[in-house]
Amino acid sequence: MAAISCHCSPIASDKVLHSSSFSFSSDLNLLRPPRLPGNKFSGISVSSPACFPALRLRVSCQTSSATSTPASAANVRAKSELKDFLHISDFDKATILKILEQAVEVKALLKSGERTYLPFKGKTMAMIFAKPSMRTRVSFESGFFLLGGHAIYLGPDDIQMGKREETRDVARVLSRYNDIIMARVFAHQDILDLAKHASVPVVNGLTDYNHPCQIMADVLTIIEHIGQLEGTKVVYIGDGNNVVHSWLLMASVIPFHFVCACPKGFEPDEKTVEKARQAGISKIEITNDPKEAVRGADVVYSDVWASMGQKEEAAHRRKVFQGFQVDGNLMKSAGSKAYFMHCLPAERGVEVTDEVIEAPNSIVFPQAENRMHAQNAIMLHLLGY
Repeated sequence: MAAISCHCSPIASDKVLHSSSFSFSSDLNLLRPPRLPGNKFSGISVSSPACFPALRLRVSCQTSSATSTPASAANVRAKSELKDFLHISDFDKATILKILEQAVEVKALLKSGERTYLPFKGKTMAMIFAKPSMRTRVSFESGFFLLGGHAIYLGPDDIQMGKREETRDVARVLSRYNDIIMARVFAHQDILDLAKHASVPVVNGLTDYNHPCQIMADVLTIIEHIGQLEGTKVVYIGDGNNVVHSWLLMASVIPFHFVCACPKGFEPDEKTVEKARQAGISKIEITNDPKEAVRGADVVYSDVWASMGQKEEAAHRRKVFQGFQVDGNLMKSAGSKAYFMHCLPAERGVEVTDEVIEAPNSIVFPQAENRMHAQNAIMLHLLGY
């Protein structure tokens, strides 16, 4: 990973600095909260949600790598300057970690009660929902508002993208009204087409293929509770769905041990598995044995067995997925230190028991909250802050 060095010069201050230490990262023109000692991930420290004075500062940061060649430097530059957030693997490790660091810091800022950092003031975001979602809508809308912007909800009947109006036309029109577009759709091609024709950044709020914002929030949560993602063992139990695909794409960027335990016939997309393995960064396992899979896990992760659009298969899937429920016994096999995660909504008593989701080591609600903070950081990155 590239070493990061920052040179900061204050422009103006109307408050007095406290004697605690502060740190700065690129592209955020605000004072950072103090770091928590000893809680670091890949060179990035997790900030405490401490109160601190707001300042306007000019931050000049330089990223250097001892092993960079002109070609690799150009590739890093291209990956860090992408217009859209469609797949985690579109970005290099340094950029993903930078976004996660920014999420930690802006979360701490909001938790402190600070409300003067408004980078999105005067900006609007169009939110396209072909698939409804409580968490996606509220996290994006609230997060954009808290940073000064205005989000516009466009439900399934407002656009009917690809049916009532061609996707390329929707992309061009919304780009003329808004500064950024978020879309939660069914077909993955829809998000690709939207991004191709939009002149403003497009954020993938979910497709049938992947769910990158969710996994960014998940990694942020793991960092907060374990201290790092690198070297951890994350075990997903259930259907090899879009959440699994994004975990696999994350594993092609940051090294950790990822296991997907699913019934035969419900494995994740073979090409995505192969892509993650060929990256040679993480240990990837696909298995049909959940009890063996969870041994030594740092995180046990579950999701609904029948996603939106698969409800007619729900009864069949409940039969096929017997033995893949995350219950107290499975968590015992994982060990007392294993955390439980779920992207929600959960069908309690189906893929996970009430006992597990309400246990002290369940971090599903911090995980849900972090959707907003991770997405704020993604949007800050795309909009150049």
